[in-house]
Amino acid sequence: MESVGKKRPRPRRAFTPQFKAEIVELCQRGDRTIRQVSQDFDLTETAVRDWVKQAELDAGTRSDGLTSDERAELARLRQENRRLQEDVEILKRATAFFAKEIR
Repeated sequence: MESVGKKRPRPRRAFTPQFKAEIVELCQRGDRTIRQVSQDFDLTETAVRDWVKQAELDAGTRSDGLTSDERAELARLRQENRRLQEDVEILKRATAFFAKEIR
C-alpha cells in the first residue's frame, strides 16, 4: 500500500555550466531569493545554494571551501593515489611469489 503524502524522489538531472551561471546570476542580483529562483525553474533549493556557494568560492568572495580548480586537482590526486596503491599491492604480491620460488 502506498503511503499518503510521501514524495517520490526526483530524477537526477544534468545542467550545463551556462545554465548554472545564469541561475547564480539571478540569485546574486538580489531581485529574488534563492527559494524563489529555485521554485521558478523547478530546481531544488539545495542545488541552487550549492551553485551560488561554488560561484562565490571561485570568485574569491568566500574562503570556506575548495574552488573548482582545487576540486579537480583533488579528484585527480585521489585517482592517482588509488592507482599507485594498486601498483604497490601488485608489487607486494609479485615479491611474495618470487620469494617462494627462490627458496
